[in-house]
Amino acid sequence: MVTNRGMDAEGFGELLQQAEQLAAETEAVSELPHVERNLQEIQQAGERLRSRTLTRTSQDAADVKASILLGSRGLDIFHISQRLETLSAATTFEPLEPVKDTDIQGFLKNERDNALLSAIEESRRRTFLLAEEYHRESMLVQWEQVKQRVLHTLLGAGEDALDFSQDVEPSFVSEVTAPGRSALDSVEVAYGRQIYIFNEKIVNGHIQPNLGDLCASVAESLDDKNVSDMWLMVKQMTDVLLVPAKDTLKSRTSVEMQMAFVRQALSFLENSYKNYTMVTVFGNLHQAQLGGVPGTYQLVRSFLNIKLPGPLPGMQDGEIEGHPVWAVIYYCLRCGDLNAAMQVVNRVQHQLGDFKTWFQEYMNSPDRRLSPTSENKLRLHYRRVLRNSADPYKRAVYCLIGKCDISDNHGEVADKTEDYLWLKMNQVCFDDEGSSSSQDRLTLPQLQKQLLEDYGESHFSASQQPFLYFQVLFLTAQFEAALAFLFRVERLRSHAVHMALVLYELRLLLKSSGQSAQLLSQEPGDPPMVRRLNFIRLLMLYTRKFESTDPREALQYFYFLRNEKDSQGENMFMRCVSELVIESREFDMLLGRLEKDGSRKPGVIDKFAGDTRAIISKVALEAENKGLFEEAVRLYELAKNPDKVLELMNRLLSPVIAQVSAPQSNKERLKNTAVAIAERYRSQGVAGDKSVDSTFYLLLDLMTFFDEYHAGHVDRAYDVMERLKLLPLSQDSVEERVAAFRNFSDEVRHNLSEVLLATMNILFTQYKRLKGPAGTPGRPQRTIEDRDMARALITFAGMIPYNMAGDTNARLQPTNRADTPVHRGPDLRWGLGGAEHEYMQRNSSPSAPVLPSFESVAHTLMSCSLARENTDGGSFCLGCSTLLYRDVGFIRGRRRSRAKYCGDVRHMLSRSNPPRPFGLFTGVVNQADDKHLR
Repeated sequence: MVTNRGMDAEGFGELLQQAEQLAAETEAVSELPHVERNLQEIQQAGERLRSRTLTRTSQDAADVKASILLGSRGLDIFHISQRLETLSAATTFEPLEPVKDTDIQGFLKNERDNALLSAIEESRRRTFLLAEEYHRESMLVQWEQVKQRVLHTLLGAGEDALDFSQDVEPSFVSEVTAPGRSALDSVEVAYGRQIYIFNEKIVNGHIQPNLGDLCASVAESLDDKNVSDMWLMVKQMTDVLLVPAKDTLKSRTSVEMQMAFVRQALSFLENSYKNYTMVTVFGNLHQAQLGGVPGTYQLVRSFLNIKLPGPLPGMQDGEIEGHPVWAVIYYCLRCGDLNAAMQVVNRVQHQLGDFKTWFQEYMNSPDRRLSPTSENKLRLHYRRVLRNSADPYKRAVYCLIGKCDISDNHGEVADKTEDYLWLKMNQVCFDDEGSSSSQDRLTLPQLQKQLLEDYGESHFSASQQPFLYFQVLFLTAQFEAALAFLFRVERLRSHAVHMALVLYELRLLLKSSGQSAQLLSQEPGDPPMVRRLNFIRLLMLYTRKFESTDPREALQYFYFLRNEKDSQGENMFMRCVSELVIESREFDMLLGRLEKDGSRKPGVIDKFAGDTRAIISKVALEAENKGLFEEAVRLYELAKNPDKVLELMNRLLSPVIAQVSAPQSNKERLKNTAVAIAERYRSQGVAGDKSVDSTFYLLLDLMTFFDEYHAGHVDRAYDVMERLKLLPLSQDSVEERVAAFRNFSDEVRHNLSEVLLATMNILFTQYKRLKGPAGTPGRPQRTIEDRDMARALITFAGMIPYNMAGDTNARLQPTNRADTPVHRGPDLRWGLGGAEHEYMQRNSSPSAPVLPSFESVAHTLMSCSLARENTDGGSFCLGCSTLLYRDVGFIRGRRRSRAKYCGDVRHMLSRSNPPRPFGLFTGVVNQADDKHLR
């Protein structure tokens, strides 16, 4: 007892020592805060711990009650809780079990799994993103195609596009026209005639005429001043020194070419204004008071009498003959006569200071540009003295000579669009010489951008004034944008197309690189203000209106595409011709016609192409791809391609040779075509590929066979079949015909079932005819021969490796036909109905041959193409299984039941692959006589 107390005291002392040591260690750690609690706080903490325990106990009680309730309803709450615990709501890949820090294998496994899962997730995310991107791109491409089709439909349709009257169509080749048939209007016909003249000169090797002059003559005949002015503008702008260059873009963007365009545009505007002043003066002669020496100066003076009848405020440097000096100088420059302006300057030079010197230098400059020194002096003088001058004409003249103050539109003097355009074109600079800053220089691309993009169609009211907007774009060398705009105006579309043809022939048209591009596009790598015109689409949209009614005229336009290729490298002329022929169906007129003697009558295409065979072959291939086989046959025959002719004829003849001929039927039409081809090829010694050639003539012979058969001429039909040697008519020739069957094409094999049935019906008809009054010598022998032929046919049908129609084999059995009597008796039966009696007698003699083994019979049954499943679950053959069944099961003493025999056959069939089919036994036995199997 004492010992225990001593031990307890020692234990408490040791515990006290440890507590003091722990308190000392805790106090030594200054980082941790001290926790001091009084008795009340300790009591509260104890209460909280007690409440948690009570809550957990009440939760356990609730779980017990829930288990009892759900258990009474047949639910296992324990397993449900386990399944719920296994569910994870984690969105990231985490290990299912925590891995210890020292578990290197587990850590590496988790890292490997996470890497794999991360790669899979990343691949999944990328796959979905790519799929969405591809889907979006596909939708955009499809939508773009739909928009283009709608646009083509709208642009290709015309008021007369649905006029399908059958009158004789007009042609530019002949002078005879038929009103009401063509979809071309009078303007398009006039243009088309000039295109025909142009192409005739080219194809005949003559000197190429000026297409612009030919088309401009049409405009002159229309009595439309706006159209005439447009063509005058085209002729003026294209009258530049053409530099032979393969790269049209390089030629068009060269400084020399752009300067030439500006000079031609200024010349056009100046001549137009001079004509305007003359019309104005001669229309008001009394007010103009025209007189004196004829010339521009007198014309301008008379014009100012009308335009400026009274004095104007703010005019500087005096007057000349009652008109402001600078106004006279300006209008002389506006009319393009520098000499007249110099005449005025000389008369008042004492009033103009240094201007005479600058103007003389300006006149003598080939590019109408002052030297840098003179230009700087003039600009400096303008900025110091004239920028705020009240004389608008003086400011305008200084801006023209010095090409300065490009921001001033000079609206007081340039109140018309043509005046504004002329003023800005005079200020265009082409070099970087001089001290002028970039803000005080106007380049041609800047002017083009200002007119096309900044102002645009709305500023110029293009819908109401299409000629004005076209003039603005065309004179600033934006030919493609001008033509694309004009093409959108339906009544001016024909003019736009022929202007594009003129530019195309002069190598001044910038074409799109791809046919799928929009009508007006900008391609990567081109300068900023360069636009390209889809010339191919423009021409095809224009011809779509009349290509079905006027194919010869459309062909004239397609000839311009002879040097163009599509994205696949195909010649666009050949492609358009093929589509034109298929669309219009004018094969004979466009491509020529084959005469009875085999010669070809030329078509319209002959004068456009030296090698017409390539074009005809292209059209034929297009027709074949679209399923127009009869048209393709005619075209391939024109192209001298007998292999394709016979190949397509075989495909056309195969489905119809077994049909009954009728007038105006497909078979009759195809038969006439095939016979004509055969006679022509035989007379000319033309032959195609050996296999195709033999198939073609065999199909013709089979067509003759079926014609005789359907006509009831069974003997003639039998003779045809006997000469064809297509089917075995004796047991000795079965194997030979089966071997030859492999050489037949599918077109022949497709009709084999009908040939077999027709031949069997012919034999059956002959048999019934021979079964007439008895006593005729030789008839029993002939009936036996017919029966042997029928046996050979059935054997052949069972041995050939070809799946015929499902009911063919049943129809081959005459004993199963509704119109065939079933004979029962010792007499000779039709077909092989008496094969049992004959076979039993032949094999009951002592010298009976050894029958084949059961295995070989099973292999033969399995390999036969006529094998079917019978009602007992076994396999048998309509052509031979019944006799096999009887021979193996009865004659050899194996009295198997039907089910037993079928089971053995099924076992053999599933155990090994069969050898090549070989007919050991043939024949059809009446099912009613199969009493040995019962």
